[in-house]
Amino acid sequence: MLTVTTVNVNGLRAAARKGFAEWLAGTAADVLCLQEVRAEESQLPGEVGAPDGWYAVHAPAAAKGRAGVSLYTRREPDAVRVGFGVSEFDASGRYLEADLPGLTVASLYLPSGEVGTERQEEKVRFMDTFLPYLKELGERAAADGREVLVCGDWNIAHREADLKNWRANRRSSGFLPEERAWFGRVLDEAGYVDVVRALHPDREGPYSWWSYRGRAFDNDSGWRIDYHLATPGLAARALKARVERAETHAARWSDHAPVTVVYGP
Repeated sequence: MLTVTTVNVNGLRAAARKGFAEWLAGTAADVLCLQEVRAEESQLPGEVGAPDGWYAVHAPAAAKGRAGVSLYTRREPDAVRVGFGVSEFDASGRYLEADLPGLTVASLYLPSGEVGTERQEEKVRFMDTFLPYLKELGERAAADGREVLVCGDWNIAHREADLKNWRANRRSSGFLPEERAWFGRVLDEAGYVDVVRALHPDREGPYSWWSYRGRAFDNDSGWRIDYHLATPGLAARALKARVERAETHAARWSDHAPVTVVYGP
């Protein structure tokens, strides 16, 4: 059995103060993928930067206080790689992968974008270069008899069922037709499986991000943008998935909730 959790922590130092440290101490996950860490390892409290019982690898962004991804594994990885071979993004704190026995697991923080700005152009450049890498990664893993799992904040709601107010967001970054089509290519051309959707094909959501503004969390007016995308062999072993939604708005330590999947042997 393998339990994998992914969560955008919205600043790990702040999350640690709000309850993430306690959550980490109690999680049963074997692998943990974090995004938007927004800190150098030296800036992180020890209980979250180098916690007992974990091998922690951090890939901060060169731009201070931005992005940053991390991987925590119960066993020491056989190899670790930062970035996906594109110079613009290799030091951007957006992609980190590690090899475990029979599995390559990655933590991804895809740019969020903003329509009509350079941020959206950056997102498009990332997607344009990341898709070929995903294809190559899957092909290389298949040749080696390995599975691949890319977890993280993809910042795209693929289907109408993946966000509550989809009609009002048809021109918003994260639900643009071209972004949704690109996500479809990750599934159809690169051959990955949206694990949570495969387990819950007819469900609205389950959402994993809610704005701090208004009563989005209380009304469950959210987006499903945090995904487990796996190669088919691993996806077929997925037994159950859940979003670890906080009981109350006040109990949240991030605007995202952890997404956890249990994979069978």
